[in-house]
Amino acid sequence: MKIYTLHKKQNLPISLEKAWEFLSSPKNLKTITPDYMSFDIISDIDKPMYPGQIIQYIVTPILGIKTKWVTEITHVKELEYFVDEQRFGPYALWHHKHFIKKIDGGVEMEDIIDYKIPMGILGQIVHPFLVKPKLEEIFAYRQKKLHELFGEYK
Repeated sequence: MKIYTLHKKQNLPISLEKAWEFLSSPKNLKTITPDYMSFDIISDIDKPMYPGQIIQYIVTPILGIKTKWVTEITHVKELEYFVDEQRFGPYALWHHKHFIKKIDGGVEMEDIIDYKIPMGILGQIVHPFLVKPKLEEIFAYRQKKLHELFGEYK
């Protein structure tokens, strides 16, 4: 069983509170997801994030194929981190840790995603030229969009 890890860091020139308010709201996921993915949240998400929260999405990650994705918020420590785990969806495993911490002049955001591709050896074969580049593209878009919204960290 091959488990992959994607690790990203980004600094933003905003307060810890503003970063937490934006990043911990499931409503903002659509804003930082590329439009071509047709990302739609189909859950009621009017409450602040909490452990045990189930969030359902419809997403079109590859080849126009609509996929239902269900995640659970498993851990939340306000102003520090939260974790979402896939319960149903395109991955055999998806465990996404979101950390934020105060730094001089802003915040550092850190994403660590541990994931496993389904379909055994076939999944491992397509990972380097299909799955990994797509995840890199999605997180590059996210980084660009966050800079547009909050400015560049100096």
